[in-house]
Amino acid sequence: MRYLVRDRLLGFGDDYWIEDDHGNKVFLVDGKAMRLRDTFELKDTQGRVLIDIHRKMLALRDTMIIERDGDPLATIKRKRLSLLRNHYRVSLMDGTELDVSGKILDREFAVDYDNELLAQISRRWLHVRETYGVDVVREDADPALLIAVAVCVIHLAEKEREED
Repeated sequence: MRYLVRDRLLGFGDDYWIEDDHGNKVFLVDGKAMRLRDTFELKDTQGRVLIDIHRKMLALRDTMIIERDGDPLATIKRKRLSLLRNHYRVSLMDGTELDVSGKILDREFAVDYDNELLAQISRRWLHVRETYGVDVVREDADPALLIAVAVCVIHLAEKEREED
């Protein structure tokens, strides 16, 4: 399943829809403005909150936290020794780890579990410049989680670039 995400996703405080590849609204991004930390909610079409995302305030390295129903689901951090490519580690609370690597700022990267592709994020498929696709490869994967992971790593990479 492919989802279309607008680059505005990183403009916290903006509300907008994520669509499937048929143009149907699937997720609402509800940005939370006027907060001390970067935060937003990913909601379904009925307005139910599926995922909460926020930046961890006191951490040695920038860290994003993904929560579901008030419980931590995953943490995302940049890998320490990743000089040639952007690499991020997603640590799920059940002990599972996902690897995110590629050209994060160009919106060209993959999300892998145990060397198996779960999702591919790319602008190459699309003609609309401000849009990128999240192609969820595995049927049993959680699309909301993978979209949240994509958003987090892009946000972390952009914050890191701003600080350099």
